[in-house]
Amino acid sequence: MSSEKYRIKSLSEYQKAYQESVENPEQFWSKIAEEFVWHKKWDKVLDWNFSEPKIEWFSGGKLNITENCLDRWVKTQPNKPAIIWEPNDPKEAHITLTYKELHHKVNQFAQVLLNNGAKKGDRICIYMPMVPELVIAVLACARIGAIHSVVFGGFSAHSLTDRINDAQCTLVVTADGAYRGSKEIPLKDIMDEALLTSPSVKKVIVLARTQMSIPLVDGRDVRWEDEIARVEAQGNPFVTPASMDAEDMLFILYTSGSTGKPKGVVHTCGGYMIWTNYTFVNVFQPTPESIHFCTADIGWITGHSYIVYGPLSAGATSVLFEGIPTYPYAGRFWEIVEKHKISILYTAPTAIRSLMAHGLEPLEGKNLDTLKVLGTVGEPINKEAWHWYNDNVGKGKCPVVDTWWQTETAGILISNLAGVTPSKPTYATLPLPGVQPILLDEYGQEILENNVNGNLCIKAPWPGILRTTYGDHDRCKLNYFSTFKDLYFTGDGCFRDDHGQYRITGRVDDVLNVSGHRIGTAEIENAINMHFGVVESAVVGYPHDIKGQGIYAFVIYNGTEQEMEIVLAAILHTVTKVIGAIAKPDKIQLVSGLPKTRSGKIMRRILRKVAEGELDNIGDITTLLDPNIVEEIKIGRL
Repeated sequence: MSSEKYRIKSLSEYQKAYQESVENPEQFWSKIAEEFVWHKKWDKVLDWNFSEPKIEWFSGGKLNITENCLDRWVKTQPNKPAIIWEPNDPKEAHITLTYKELHHKVNQFAQVLLNNGAKKGDRICIYMPMVPELVIAVLACARIGAIHSVVFGGFSAHSLTDRINDAQCTLVVTADGAYRGSKEIPLKDIMDEALLTSPSVKKVIVLARTQMSIPLVDGRDVRWEDEIARVEAQGNPFVTPASMDAEDMLFILYTSGSTGKPKGVVHTCGGYMIWTNYTFVNVFQPTPESIHFCTADIGWITGHSYIVYGPLSAGATSVLFEGIPTYPYAGRFWEIVEKHKISILYTAPTAIRSLMAHGLEPLEGKNLDTLKVLGTVGEPINKEAWHWYNDNVGKGKCPVVDTWWQTETAGILISNLAGVTPSKPTYATLPLPGVQPILLDEYGQEILENNVNGNLCIKAPWPGILRTTYGDHDRCKLNYFSTFKDLYFTGDGCFRDDHGQYRITGRVDDVLNVSGHRIGTAEIENAINMHFGVVESAVVGYPHDIKGQGIYAFVIYNGTEQEMEIVLAAILHTVTKVIGAIAKPDKIQLVSGLPKTRSGKIMRRILRKVAEGELDNIGDITTLLDPNIVEEIKIGRL
């Protein structure tokens, strides 16, 4: 691993690296960037201004990220496993692709994309199951300089249409269907529905995964297997990697915001590559023999950064899992760990809590001795889950890295480094080199003392910071750089202890964190309000034993009591159809009104208190238009 030069191996090395990264960021990151393959060296390491915002890293530098993820390793370790794929059903054989094999398949599919009219700068939507071809499609896009937009396979046709149209995608890569636990998801049917109102798409490439019968639209749809056969008939292709500027777009990934419209977070080639590599190497401390198992879906940023780009750019072996933790039995994770001799397990607190619910029996008889590092991602981990994971999975011998970061940050910002810096249950602990967190009070004043809560902001850019939101730079400025002047506002609350260690306390804006997935309350409300008879709705989060946050919807419905059951089922159906099953409310309370100020603003603070069961701690309601509505809502609480 070329990363040995910048791997942090001790607390004193961390302190030294952190100090240099803050005092002389250009020198610090320049030394690290030199370890990668470039076509041309950069003209300037960093140019930034948060007020615009304008952020450029390594501008003028030319590279292709796939050369750093594949070609350089084909020269030095061609037969090392790059990807190990575990299918949904354990009876189906797993697949291992070496760096040489993955390189070959990426070149093949890059040629398929070119044959189907794709070119540098095109946006390509990928809506696929968790199969090796998903990784191949992502890397093939990057190889030809096309911009990939991966959409999680759980999203509905409506959500898919929004994302395709916003990016004006010209080509789509999908599959006939997907397996998820005991379910079969008809991906092609969902895509066909989405494309009824997506005129920019000219070509659809369809992989056969489930062998379900699907229609093909003549002139638009082609089969993955047929296109590969055509390329194979012409010999083994080598697609010359497109020369990309460090600040050229690599991908768009849509995330929920506090308004109903999803926003396309843009990451660029150079800074993203360096940040995902640097954080992977230093947080997880892999050795050349390490087998890294990140259980996320590539439809989310965790999969982009810590299944694909981070591990592969470091020459590591990355495990890809199609299924869910409890199918067909609750010991599936532990079976995979034992079978592939996993060294690093990186999963979500939601998954840990769902496995805790099955007790210790699924762990019995499983040899987990190869585990060296445990990681958590997606949401703050509660103390009980941390201890269960540490004691029963890691046997108290594996450092637990509690990583905090976001779609917008590209990679981990605050985390202990495995076995190097101290860990503390429920704390993300210390910032990575290059990350300068500060806490602000509600008036925007920096809080300098420790043992305090505040709004978490970052005061300088790191290489992986988002550059814009696709097609709407003003939205990027408004969402991230306008709340507090000249700072990146994370939207998270945070506690800093006496030792300067950070614990994330959750969102402070109107975004929920459900099973590690960010969902905007406005998006769910818009979907609920589409239902005939719904006058208005308000959605808040509440503590949920498994998901972390559950979704509680307060709905004003104009109809009879007899219709109520039908209405509730219809609302759940509507939300599933418009967004996806992940956004279904856990509780729907029908109300006659919502607590509003005289200016018409919904007082979500009050609704949160009701949802959380804090009925005696509602706070001041004298400013409400109708204070009596609060008592009615409290009495009707589910």
